[in-house]
Amino acid sequence: MPIDWDKARTLAYEAGRAAAGPAEHVALAGADGRTLAEPLVALADLPAFPTSSIDGWAVRGEAPWRPIGRVLAGSTPPPLTEDGTCVEIATGAMVPSGAAALVRVEESARDAEGRVSGTPRPQPEWRLAGDEARRGEELLPAGTPVDPAVLGMAATCGYDTIPVRPQPRAALLVFGDELLTSGPPGEGRVRDSLSPLVPAWLRRYGATVDSGAVLGPVRDTLEAHLEAIRHGLAVADVVCTTGGTMHGPVDHLHPALSTLDAEYVVNTVAVRPGFPMLLARVAGPDGRPRFLAGLPGNPQSAVIALVSLVAPLLAGLHGRDLPALPRVELAAPVPGRGGFTHLALAALDADGRRATPVGHAGSSMLRGLARAHGFVVVRPDRQAAAGELVSFLPLPLSPGERP
Repeated sequence: MPIDWDKARTLAYEAGRAAAGPAEHVALAGADGRTLAEPLVALADLPAFPTSSIDGWAVRGEAPWRPIGRVLAGSTPPPLTEDGTCVEIATGAMVPSGAAALVRVEESARDAEGRVSGTPRPQPEWRLAGDEARRGEELLPAGTPVDPAVLGMAATCGYDTIPVRPQPRAALLVFGDELLTSGPPGEGRVRDSLSPLVPAWLRRYGATVDSGAVLGPVRDTLEAHLEAIRHGLAVADVVCTTGGTMHGPVDHLHPALSTLDAEYVVNTVAVRPGFPMLLARVAGPDGRPRFLAGLPGNPQSAVIALVSLVAPLLAGLHGRDLPALPRVELAAPVPGRGGFTHLALAALDADGRRATPVGHAGSSMLRGLARAHGFVVVRPDRQAAAGELVSFLPLPLSPGERP
């Protein structure tokens, strides 16, 4: 019995979350794209000392002030102990104790004897110790994706390494004697479009895919399938296969999984396109669980399986939350698919709030996919009308791509 699409996403995510690896400490330079395995806490007050926000003068007492020194960033100044004195101070420098105010250099003047005059602004021109955070305060929770802003925050706090989840490794096995790896299709053979497509999106979902982890075409025999799957399980945490998910004369995936004593997490999903997809848990050579995601052979169906099962699985393995689906307004009606969820390719407008279904959306086609930003989600036994708000399953986009 096919599993409801929303339930299948949840099962895939929960399987990944349960198998997420332990924390490992990684240098900041290598942590981009990973996930915090523990909360990021402030190692010191931020800022750690009163810090000047301006170039100017740190003053004590009433004007005019007699300069007695200079404070640059990176130094520890002596206190100001005498009224009527000041020190020149640079932005980012530590404010000396005893200073009553800061005066901007552009709002100050010096007389013939070099004394400084000016009027401090009503609001203090420095950051007090702990203005941003106090030592021990949680700044970011576990499960936060690490991006450049997180790296900058960690460095500001004094971290050299941060605790992150291991980055999942992925492999792709392309099944099918009918596949060509170069040149145009013809004479009963079709071009393999999934070898370049699937690894690229796996990487955008945060997996690593080594050059030796993409194999195919794999011959349509049980022995060849088993050999390829065992290789994939030895080098990856998630093995994606394409084709062979049904029970036809050359569909050897299910017998191979039986031979490997695999446990199905999901076996077929009530979604169109993409119905014959699966996710199985397999013991790896080291005893740790590995996963095999069976993607259909038709290209768009394979992508739908990727975004429906593999993306939630990888989110779980990363230790992240399962992303919520945004809502968009439909620009045109989208039909339902009976008791199945319908994932309909759609392009978003410039602000990402309105979705227009695209053509060439058959399960074997990629033309529509190349113009789409994701899929409109039409729930079972429903139609979606123009102007209706519906869930949207986005494709992973590169940085800088819209929307």
